[in-house]
Amino acid sequence: MKTKPLVLSTCFALLSFAFASSASETDTKALRDLDAQWSATAGTKDLDKTVSYYSDDAIVMPPNAPSATTKEAIRNVWQDLLASAGLVISWKTTKVEVATSGDLACLSGTYELTMNDASGKSVNDHGKYVEVWEKQSDGKWKCGTDIWNSDLPAPGEKK
Repeated sequence: MKTKPLVLSTCFALLSFAFASSASETDTKALRDLDAQWSATAGTKDLDKTVSYYSDDAIVMPPNAPSATTKEAIRNVWQDLLASAGLVISWKTTKVEVATSGDLACLSGTYELTMNDASGKSVNDHGKYVEVWEKQSDGKWKCGTDIWNSDLPAPGEKK
């Protein structure tokens, strides 16, 4: 009977799909939770814990600044930001896409931040971000690429 192997292979394919979907849903929730924890950590201005979310070979692309490609440079980006007077920062993931391989994920969302300008006046900013997360050999997720930019016009530009 040739239908038996066909039925068995179809069952295995469906089971594989079910497990892949379940793993993806698990990773999606884990990544969404991890990014929320990261946002909360940055909100407490804990520099060491904030930078611990990055992989060893991460690249950070802050607005209006060169890319940070070393642990020291990434730490400096966050040190300067977290030391900003009047800083209040948070972000929220709006989309999570996990690669079918299960080892990469792309998160995007929105951020809000408030800080004082040079004159001490409170300035509010909001924008969007994209993060690429990589599953490490120990199974933990770390951010490998991080970029964000403002929705506000650049200084001197008209809306």
